[in-house]
Amino acid sequence: MKEKEYYCHPKALVETDDIGKGSRIWAFAHVMAGSSIGSDSNIGDHSFVESGVMIGSEVTIKNGVSLWTGVSVEDRVFIGPNACFTNDLNPRSKAYHEKPVKTVVRSGASIGANATIVAGVTIGRFAMIGAGAVVTKDVADYELVVGVPAKHLGWVSEEGERLHFNNGIALGKYSLVGSGELARVTVLNSSIDKY
Repeated sequence: MKEKEYYCHPKALVETDDIGKGSRIWAFAHVMAGSSIGSDSNIGDHSFVESGVMIGSEVTIKNGVSLWTGVSVEDRVFIGPNACFTNDLNPRSKAYHEKPVKTVVRSGASIGANATIVAGVTIGRFAMIGAGAVVTKDVADYELVVGVPAKHLGWVSEEGERLHFNNGIALGKYSLVGSGELARVTVLNSSIDKY
C-alpha cells in the first residue's frame, strides 16, 4: 500500500485518495469519496466535503465550512470560518434533483467568515466576499461585495487591498484604461470591467 503524501488527522474521516501532495486535513473533517483536493491545500476542523466537490491546489478552507456536491473551488482560494454554500435552489426534504446546481469559486478569490454562497453563482478571480455577506448573484473578477444581499462596494487588487479612485482614475500602482461605462481597470497585469 502506497504511503499517503498528505496529512490526515487521526480524528478526520477521509474516504477519497484523490488528495494532492502536502495537503492537510484536520480533526473532525469529513471528506467523502468522489471528491478531490489538490496539493498544498488545508481543510480545517469540522469541515465537510461532499462527493463530487473539486478543490484545487493551495486552497485554505477554515473551520466549519461545508462544501456540497456541485461546488468547484479553483486554486489559491481562501474560504473563511463557517462560510456556507448551498446546492439546491428549491430545497425540500427528501426531494432529490437529477443534477446539482453548479457553483464555481475562481482562482485567488476570498470568502469571508460566515458568508453564504447561494447555489449557481460564479465568484470571479481574486474577488473578495465580505464577512457575513449573502451572495445571490455572480461576482466579477476583483470585485468586492458586502452585505445582505451582497452588493458591489468596489474593487480589490490580487493582494486583497481595496482599490481607490479619484475622478475615475485609480490611485497608486493601479491604472484606468479608457473612460465611461466600458472603462477597464488594470490590476497587476489583469483587467476587469468597471461598471
